[in-house]
Amino acid sequence: MKTPETLWTFGWLPRLAAAACLLALVAGCRTTGPAFDIRAGRPGSVKAGSTNLFSNAVTNVIKPEWLKPPTDPFRLGPGDRLDLEVLQIPGTRAAAFVGPDGKIYYDLLPGLDVWGLTLAETRNLLEQELGKYYVKPQVSVTLTGVQSKRVWVLGRLNRSGIYPLTGPMTVIEAVSRAGGLFTSRFGGTTEELADLNHSFIIRGGEMLPVNFQKLLRGGDTAQNIYLQPDDFIYLPSSLSSEVYVLGAVNGPRPIGYVDDMGLIAAIAKALGAQPQAQLSHVAIVRGSLSNPQIAVVDFKAILNGRVPDVHLEPRDIVYVPFSPYRTLDRYAKLITDIFVRTVAANEGGHAVDKSFGGVGVSNPISQ
Repeated sequence: MKTPETLWTFGWLPRLAAAACLLALVAGCRTTGPAFDIRAGRPGSVKAGSTNLFSNAVTNVIKPEWLKPPTDPFRLGPGDRLDLEVLQIPGTRAAAFVGPDGKIYYDLLPGLDVWGLTLAETRNLLEQELGKYYVKPQVSVTLTGVQSKRVWVLGRLNRSGIYPLTGPMTVIEAVSRAGGLFTSRFGGTTEELADLNHSFIIRGGEMLPVNFQKLLRGGDTAQNIYLQPDDFIYLPSSLSSEVYVLGAVNGPRPIGYVDDMGLIAAIAKALGAQPQAQLSHVAIVRGSLSNPQIAVVDFKAILNGRVPDVHLEPRDIVYVPFSPYRTLDRYAKLITDIFVRTVAANEGGHAVDKSFGGVGVSNPISQ
């Protein structure tokens, strides 16, 4: 029988990876906004058609309800542990846990389904069922461990991991619970170790507009939202110098950056483009995830020698679409969504199983 952790964890990861694949399928149906010049600062370079890099019109809108502590009572789920006792009856105190089937087993009772019940509802159910064996039993129900509701706090932290969500918890509280940002033992600083511009939080498969730079460096409490079960926080290392190549390539993956890396080399390291790729609409996303910039490049013209190659920078995201974009205003949003879901699926998989092989983003119809 699988443990509750196995059921919970591996149910979440495949769904996240599948969602990323679905996003890749609809690449041509989303949209992006004003652009920056991918060839700026390189004398003598020639612009390809559609080569402007645009500042994406992403607004950092935090919903007011996210800043309010949740008022819903805790509800039990698989893996949660309880301490139970029928008061004034010796020998009835026992530990119990909610099994993968959502039931607890206690005293003379058969399995009772408590999945989704509050502690008060669980106590009432126990007293009702134990009333068949005892006279007006009064039952004590104490929550001693939580496994059904957890948050992921991973990356450049002193104690990154998966933490139980037993009550209201904000982003800052979660980061503190994970030991805070990893500190250099030599410099005594955290600036160079946590890349706050590329940090993110995912809820229900969507990246939330939390600006970690404003929150953790600027002290902007308007970014300090309350977490919900299954929220995924990731703070990557600023020492990383990878370029992500995603979409219609044969090996979507992070590529180690080398000096003067160009688009041709990056796509080649991702094992080349797939036959149905729209090479005239290759996108490069650059900058922070909360305010990304995007360039649309005619990669076919580069391959044919009509225009020079473009040079990439560390942490660029290269996206090769399966279909051409229609408008620009959401194209960067699509690509950053695919990026964070891919990173979350990989980092979450490694957090649970160190031998996890990782996932890429590709199109199922090409397989």
